[in-house]
Amino acid sequence: MATQTLIDLVVLGALWGASFLFMRVAAPEFGPIPLIAVRVTVAAFILLPLLLRGHGAAPLRKAIGPLLLVGATSTAIPFTLFAFAALSLPAGLSSVLNASVPLFGALVGFLWLRQSPTRLRMVGLAVGFSGVLVLAWPRLLTGADWAPVAAALAAAMLYAVFPHITQRSLAGVSPFVVATGSQTAAAVMLLPLVAFTWPDVAPTPRAWGYALLLGSACTALAYVMYFRLIARAGAATAMTVTYLIPVFGVTWGALLLDERLPPSAIAGALLVLAGVALATWTPRRGTLR
Repeated sequence: MATQTLIDLVVLGALWGASFLFMRVAAPEFGPIPLIAVRVTVAAFILLPLLLRGHGAAPLRKAIGPLLLVGATSTAIPFTLFAFAALSLPAGLSSVLNASVPLFGALVGFLWLRQSPTRLRMVGLAVGFSGVLVLAWPRLLTGADWAPVAAALAAAMLYAVFPHITQRSLAGVSPFVVATGSQTAAAVMLLPLVAFTWPDVAPTPRAWGYALLLGSACTALAYVMYFRLIARAGAATAMTVTYLIPVFGVTWGALLLDERLPPSAIAGALLVLAGVALATWTPRRGTLR
């Protein structure tokens, strides 16, 4: 794996792992839809001026249809589902459920794209998923409500679908244009709903701070990196970032929210990292495929 690809995967894992922490704190005060509306609007306000200064509005206009679809499947719907899950699930557990994305990705690749994964990638997926199970098992024993768990898994499924949509419908479009357009499209979809869902009690400054961090660092910056990764390394490699997210999500939750970090988390984290390495490693000729 190229060094830059590995760096991008680790940074994205840290940023998106932190997003579950921020949502866990802010979602109960904002509610799922208002929080995500703030998140994507902040991201759009950061990204749009930069895009218009460098590329102009023409790329957005040319790809408006696909960008609306990517904005819904990559952002508006899954972000809101995870914010709903954050109302009751610990940040660490939400991030662990998010790590099911590559499994859905493999299913999508087989059923939709007729792809046959290499043996090495299958081993990586198996090792990584075993790490996810080790991370999740102590928390799942507490008997989490099925509604937020189902919401998180539905969001993970959408995360597995949209990179393939991006590759097919936005091939050749700049990653920066895709990131900006998708966040702007999500904001357009969600802002009309804010009037009906805004909380009666104003969110605290702490919640606002986390919402702004969600929009700027965990969305604007992270999505540019992610779409660049899709363009450079492909959708399958980009999706393996979800193996790193639970490592950071569980760690941030333990450090900053006092969520209990079980001893098994260390073993699970090591398995997850091993799965990422195997699933994203490109073997030389003559090695295991």
